[in-house]
Amino acid sequence: MEEAKDSVGAVLPQHAHFTAPLALAGGSTLPAFDLVYETYGELNAARSNAVLVCHALSGNHHVAGHYAGQPRSGGWWDNLVGPGKPLDTRKFFVVGVNNLGGCHGSTGPMTVDPASGRPWGADFPVVVVEDWVAAQARLADRLGIDAWAAVIGGSLGGMQALQWALEFPQRVRHALVIASAPKLTAQNIAFNEVARQAILTDPDFHGGHYYTHGVVPARGLRLARMIGHITYLSDDKMAEKFGRRLRQGVLQFGYGIDFEIESYLRHQGDRFAGHFDANTYLIATKALDYFDPARDHGGNLVAALARARAKFLVVSFTTDWRFAPERSREIVYGLLHNGRDVSYAEIDCSGGHDSFLLDDPHYHAVMRAYFEGIAT
Repeated sequence: MEEAKDSVGAVLPQHAHFTAPLALAGGSTLPAFDLVYETYGELNAARSNAVLVCHALSGNHHVAGHYAGQPRSGGWWDNLVGPGKPLDTRKFFVVGVNNLGGCHGSTGPMTVDPASGRPWGADFPVVVVEDWVAAQARLADRLGIDAWAAVIGGSLGGMQALQWALEFPQRVRHALVIASAPKLTAQNIAFNEVARQAILTDPDFHGGHYYTHGVVPARGLRLARMIGHITYLSDDKMAEKFGRRLRQGVLQFGYGIDFEIESYLRHQGDRFAGHFDANTYLIATKALDYFDPARDHGGNLVAALARARAKFLVVSFTTDWRFAPERSREIVYGLLHNGRDVSYAEIDCSGGHDSFLLDDPHYHAVMRAYFEGIAT
């Protein structure tokens, strides 16, 4: 099959093993760890065109392209990354990483604990955004990248981009924080806790050691994903896609599927439970909950952002009620009060929180213009 001209084409994951211990924010230490990553484009001779893409809660290293012989294996941000796309791989060397604690090859609950010879399971330590960034910095060192031209991410990925600018201010020239927030609201933490409880109370969870029982807490993971999907879409987008349409055309007067939205949520839940790890989901939601760079500054975000030296693009979406535009404006306010160079775009898009994954023309025009500015 002929490749599309704007696709990076068939790609292969790469593995990096690190033997130096990694001290984690929670007090534990990983004696060694692996990261799975992918790269697109070419690193220039000056090693100055590298862009790190940080993934959100259910994302991974497979940002763009596809796997040979695997239909429907396109990268999760393939509409943004590629030759001629807003993040143009003819100009930039793009790196996507599966974070620690993930379930797509990097060291996490599914991998073997060298101390016990069994999968880590619930014994894998809680890792947070700071730990992910520290591990990513090790990978940058391995790749010979002293400084990123840009670090970009949406949602939880945006938190990582912000943390990079704070933790390694001399190693980030531009930070792109998309559909994100400086910390979660109480409502957001509440949604995450309901999702976690769905998993933790599943009879097949077995205290997080379900691998050794040969089962998967699919019911809990399914419910967790259904809850998440409700928050990722706007009311307008749900009305547009599903409304109150009946699947069978008439009411069934039972507890099966009546409405198309019910069918959609069940499909998404089943699909997710079939390929994602429940322990990883727990870790990722805790990382979301714990992120708060202002915590060590008495809650003062302006003080917390004083360390940043990068230029910033902050993007929000009008119908994103989970990471609402006012949360992005908090970041913009804090950066401006530190004299940082900040561009801000608030995109009118009906997609809700998931807008950052969509091929919206106004959104992509903003991204293209900003990356063109970096390239020149």
